[in-house]
Amino acid sequence: MNDPRRLSMPQVLICGAAVVTLSMGIRHGFGLWLQPVTEARGWTRETFSFALAVQNLAWGVFGPFAGAVADRWGTFRVLVIGALLYSAGLVVMALATSGVAFLGGAGLMIGMSQAGVTYAIIFGVVARNVAPEKRSWAMGVTAAAGSFGQFLMVPVDGALIAGFGWQNALLILGVAVLAIVPLAFGLREPRVAVPVTASAVPMQTIGAAIREALGHRSFQLLTAGYFVCGFQVVFIGVHLPSYLRDHGLSPGVATTSLALVGLFNVIGSYAAGSLGGRFPKKYLLSTIYVLRSIIIVAFLAAPLSPSSVYAFSSVMGLLWLSTVPLTNGIVADVFGVRFLSMLGGFVFLSHQIGSFLGAWLGGRLYDATGNYDVVWGIAVVLGVFAALINLPIREQPVLRPVLA
Repeated sequence: MNDPRRLSMPQVLICGAAVVTLSMGIRHGFGLWLQPVTEARGWTRETFSFALAVQNLAWGVFGPFAGAVADRWGTFRVLVIGALLYSAGLVVMALATSGVAFLGGAGLMIGMSQAGVTYAIIFGVVARNVAPEKRSWAMGVTAAAGSFGQFLMVPVDGALIAGFGWQNALLILGVAVLAIVPLAFGLREPRVAVPVTASAVPMQTIGAAIREALGHRSFQLLTAGYFVCGFQVVFIGVHLPSYLRDHGLSPGVATTSLALVGLFNVIGSYAAGSLGGRFPKKYLLSTIYVLRSIIIVAFLAAPLSPSSVYAFSSVMGLLWLSTVPLTNGIVADVFGVRFLSMLGGFVFLSHQIGSFLGAWLGGRLYDATGNYDVVWGIAVVLGVFAALINLPIREQPVLRPVLA
């Protein structure tokens, strides 16, 4: 019998996947705008990179607040506000004529909006409305949708830029992202989404949940490892197109490479979610991080050609967002689902600090040295660090006092 206090799993997965497809698909293509925008405005790469770095940082900073609001008052309101802000940010990004204005639109506005329309928010709905034994799989499906969004939207972004110009392309996407608003109705939860047995589960306040998590060693280790994920994927996503063009490859190679990351990430994210239900998630995370470092070294050592780029993008795609369902799955397993959106937001803040540094240092060190060599090296070392720091994590649920 269907539980009236839950949304149906197909409804949650379809609507949640569609939201993530739009929100993540659009942002994955932002690297394609780096050279058109900087050349048209006469800005340095650091100007563009810093705006995207602030975007990632704002996303992380506002993530816990958006998650707390979603956990307390429902996901629907957060999704609608996030979609409207996302649309406005894309418009400002298109029309900005100064670095400060561009920073406000592409950085602050879009960053704040992403806190309300991406993984942490959607995973909260998934976890509260999907049976525990299917939770990791369901998160993998949702993460795979974000990967499909990248595969779908990056070629669309490239076609829009080529066909309508970079400014009009952003305005068109500003309209498209508003489709999140009707999708939010499909994720509007009943007032009580998960049955609570007062005799067995103590009521926990938001403050108590935060203190519990921040003081938990495994949460700290998981958070530190997620920093590395953010650094690696955002550096590659933002700067790979320019890296390839600097080495004489056509813009089409960059577009195809990002699309391949998205395509293979569909497989990787789904596989990670499925495997996370059968094997310790911490070992899967460690494997992902060390493989990223190995793949980067192999890519830099091989002669650069379209074939080597496509091979790198395909293999890296398998590992791209595969950390997402595993990381959020550990948070849900250890701390429960009541405050998952908020606690996932705290973990994601670390991810976004890494994203900030990956985006900004890529541009800063390029302007200082004329190449990306130092940042590639940092990405390799951090991957090894993340592989090691995930190993001591304990995935057992926290023990709380039982109410009489």
